[in-house]
Amino acid sequence: MCSNSTNYGHLCSKKDAKRWLWIALCRRTRQIVAFVIGDRSEQTCRRLWNKIPEAYRTCHSYSDFWDAYQKVFGTEKHQSVGKESGQTAHVERWNNTFRQRLARFVRKTLSVSKSDVYHNLVTKWFIAEYNLELSSLTI
Repeated sequence: MCSNSTNYGHLCSKKDAKRWLWIALCRRTRQIVAFVIGDRSEQTCRRLWNKIPEAYRTCHSYSDFWDAYQKVFGTEKHQSVGKESGQTAHVERWNNTFRQRLARFVRKTLSVSKSDVYHNLVTKWFIAEYNLELSSLTI
């Protein structure tokens, strides 16, 4: 499992309301198993951890060096790595796909969400479609 968060800057109508998309991705299937949108705090990271299905919580996980991961994911099966290791490449690739397919998630975009509710719904919808697309490719 890989976990990472990506800054999508000013996603809602308030310029000072930065949002970060935190995801947990299954490395075997490349599907997103959990996500949350929030700030870069330990509290948001804990929300992500609580959304990760129990079966995935015992897997090895990799993330960047953000301090919140160390506090929430622990060190027993979690490892912080740099991009050069290749361990977070699937998450970085997903982040690129996400930005390419949804204009509202491009940094400094004119396509913004005017409410957190719609922003969360669009994200959930994209992830559901993305996961479904991947599962149909393996059948």
